[in-house]
Amino acid sequence: MRSLLLFRQFFAHLPGRRRHLSTANLRISVNEESGDPSSSTTESLSSGKCTPFIDATHRYMNAISLLKSETDPSRILSICRSAALSSDHHIGRAALSTAVSTLASSPDHVPSVRSLLSPLLRSDSDLPHAIVLFGLAGLLDDAIAAFRSSPSLRSLNALLFACILSNNHQQAGVFFRDFPVYYRIKPNLLTYNTVIKAFSNSGGSRTFYSYLDEMVRKGIKPNLATFSISITGFYREERFDDVKKVLWLMKKHGRHAGLSIYNVRVQSLCKLGRPGEAKELLREMTLRGMKPNWVTYDHLILGFCSAGDLDEGKRLFKEMKLRALVPQSSCYFNLAHYLCKGGDFEFALEICKESLERNWAPRFTTMKMLVEGLVGMAKVKDAREIVEKMKGKFSRNIDLWKKMEESLPD
Repeated sequence: MRSLLLFRQFFAHLPGRRRHLSTANLRISVNEESGDPSSSTTESLSSGKCTPFIDATHRYMNAISLLKSETDPSRILSICRSAALSSDHHIGRAALSTAVSTLASSPDHVPSVRSLLSPLLRSDSDLPHAIVLFGLAGLLDDAIAAFRSSPSLRSLNALLFACILSNNHQQAGVFFRDFPVYYRIKPNLLTYNTVIKAFSNSGGSRTFYSYLDEMVRKGIKPNLATFSISITGFYREERFDDVKKVLWLMKKHGRHAGLSIYNVRVQSLCKLGRPGEAKELLREMTLRGMKPNWVTYDHLILGFCSAGDLDEGKRLFKEMKLRALVPQSSCYFNLAHYLCKGGDFEFALEICKESLERNWAPRFTTMKMLVEGLVGMAKVKDAREIVEKMKGKFSRNIDLWKKMEESLPD
């Protein structure tokens, strides 16, 4: 999930062509019971069978669904080719990211990743996406070779991001220093933000000040992302005085510390195990007439639950709904997990039922804890209802659910 979020954040800033995506005369064939692709995932028009005209979005979503439950490299490649994934479409990029992430976890993943990404190397518009995906797979040398084949501002920005994804953070600084000079590329705002992120993710947050000075000298105006990246890094390193300094610099550069900055601070404090201080920021926001959103509460609920304060996590969940804020899937999943872990199965049951009604299924391990906990409380009927819902709505792990159903007492 995290990789998909990073992709959206990065590619949202990449300019490029936006061509119309035509529908494709393909279908991905799925075994409805197992959710696995069949041995033949593509039916051609020449087969004589009726092939539906599926638009790109549905095709890509179908591919993502299959990829999430597939681990065999050859099948992953078959699914991707059948879906004719395109990096021009944000869901296509998400599907490619899912495929590469899964392939990267297999022992001998290099040939499969190269085979999947080789078509992207033929087009300048697709090249940045290939570079980033090579980084996601840990193949930084391939990312560098792709950049050198067609150096540009877009491919440089992609290469810096590939360094982050492949945990070669220091290398991003080297490329930032050398490549713009050698290839006569003029860095832009995204270039600076990406290299700042590389250092902020690896204990070098104080380099932010020198990069900020350089940006000012070159007439590049920092944006909210510039400051939020540095704030996240300083919190991670527990440099609280630097956080205050960055907030002061924001004002100096005409940037308002709005909701997004507060959410970054709340999340950072919660990750440090300081949810009480994060909650103080919620009060500060309210005093300033600023309204929190579901993201604010999502961070706080996770922060208190992971710190062992389930009562406060539950209270915040209820407060969130009183404010007419709609919880998203992550909120349900995190709360359900910690409630089950803490033995509060009754409230966990409420949360999971609500989540399932919105077609969001917490992970199997959480739901297994819930079912076992309900059985331990002699609430076998409730346990059976949960198992039935999981079997009926979510085919993934259906064999495990059948086995669990058989083990339930009468």
